[in-house]
This record gives sequence, C-alpha cells and structure tokens, in this order.
Amino acid sequence: IVGIHHKSAVITLVERLSKAIIALKPEGRKAVDIENSINEWLQSVPKNLFKSITFDCGKEFSNWKSISNTNDIDIYFADPGTPSQRGLNEHSNGLLRKDGLPKEMDFNQVNQGFISSVASKRNHIPRKSLNYQTPLEVFLSYVNGKFCLA
Repeated sequence: IVGIHHKSAVITLVERLSKAIIALKPEGRKAVDIENSINEWLQSVPKNLFKSITFDCGKEFSNWKSISNTNDIDIYFADPGTPSQRGLNEHSNGLLRKDGLPKEMDFNQVNQGFISSVASKRNHIPRKSLNYQTPLEVFLSYVNGKFCLA
C-alpha cells in the first residue's frame, strides 16, 4: 500500500487459507527496505510456515532472490497489469484503507504498532467465507495443527 505522494509504503501479505493479514512498515520504499522488512519478519516466524509469496511487478521487489534464498521460500510474480491474480491481497488492501490506512496518509508518520493494530482489527472480524470464524482463529488452528508437538 502506497502512502500520499508515493513517499511511504506498507507491505501487506495475506495468508491464503485463513485470509489473515500481515502488515509491515518498511523504513522506506526502496528494494533494500522491502527486503529487510520481509526478511526480518520471516525470520521471526517458524521456518517453512509459509511456502511462497506472490508479489506484483513493482521495482520495490527487485531483491526477491535474496528473500527467496535467505528464507528458503518460493517467490512468484503476478503478470504485469493483472491485479486480479492477487485478488485476495488487493481486496485486503482495500479493507485496510477503509479501516485506517487511507491514501492520504503519510505512513512515515505512524509506527509499526499502529499499522499492526489496523491489521489486527481486520483479523478479528469473522468472515462468512471462513464459516464465521475470524482469520486469526483459522490461522492459529492451522499453525497449531501443523506444528503441534506429538
């Protein structure tokens, strides 16, 4: 999500099965800033929890090989000009904009805590498509099932 005057950004990742939204605030909009934010976040979650990420074709994702190699994760790209290939992410971005990250906002003026709170608000709303469970509930049940100690 790009802020006012294209000077700031928020990285949004959406887990496909649970529709849980992860929102990260990079230091800037350059490829190295995006790379650092994604690497830092991926290293804070259990390894192999996420198998792939699909990016759009923006130049801010030009360091994709480093992200892939560092975290042993597959990286895919949507075809240029086809946001429909990332429909869940685009829809989630619209919900985040409605819930507190409008186009007029300068994301340099807010911290990660604020951005996380906006995503958390959305992750706590039950969805019909998830059988009226919240994205967070579905995500945690998936994680607990996948990584439970036997």
